Amino acid sequence: MAAAATGTVGHPVVRGNMNQMPIGTDRGIGASFYRMTDASQALTIAARLIIHGDTTLLTTVWLSLAVGLSAVLAACLIGLPLGALVALGRFPGRMVVVTTLNACMGLPPVAIGLVVYLALSRSGPLGPLGLLFTPMAMVLAQTILVLPIIAALARQCVQDLWEEYQELLRAMGRNSLNAVPTLLWEGRFRLGTAVLAGFGRALAEVGAVMIVGGNIAGVTRTMTTTIALETGRGDLPLALALGLILVVLGMLINGVVQMVGALAARAGG
Repeated sequence: MAAAATGTVGHPVVRGNMNQMPIGTDRGIGASFYRMTDASQALTIAARLIIHGDTTLLTTVWLSLAVGLSAVLAACLIGLPLGALVALGRFPGRMVVVTTLNACMGLPPVAIGLVVYLALSRSGPLGPLGLLFTPMAMVLAQTILVLPIIAALARQCVQDLWEEYQELLRAMGRNSLNAVPTLLWEGRFRLGTAVLAGFGRALAEVGAVMIVGGNIAGVTRTMTTTIALETGRGDLPLALALGLILVVLGMLINGVVQMVGALAARAGG
């Protein structure tokens, strides 16, 4: 049983999480005041955690960034050339591939997490690798989530550029296949927007990484999974601190996307 102590308004309070009220406090105005006090205290502590560089906070942020960037890099290495080849190639079933890429942009993360979990489990085809509940498993799941976004946007970008510069490239002796590097370079600003969109998707992911990573403290616990866990526990300061960082990162990504879009428009003009 939790120990009792004197509350801020002269009533005994049960020590537990920050959502508990002093025993005997009237509901209504008193409850609202107490919750407001809790929220202000949680925000104050969250700010201190950020300012003083709390070890748990920094470790969680670093892991989230490392996993997200690794997933985006892997998705770019596969998705950019794949999107270009689909855009310029002419083969049976091409429209089916295009439709599949576009549809996969909205894949349910928990479904992807479940598929990766089954593949990496002991009885799965990749079980002997021992990757389940490791950061590598999280990278794999996020790569599968981000890959369709980058591939589909890259396909559209390269296809538009090929239609615009096709005659010029053919006059230079380039066909549709050996023009891929030139088109990717020409569309680098637009493709940068696709990459940032993929990174934002990876950074905000919860379900898939929780399933395949196990949400292990100091090993596979990311910002989003920590926020979900600590909010359930009632540890609002850490959840709020990570939430603030996540919001700031999201705003920065959106700002960079806007800048890249402006540069692309200027280059195209």
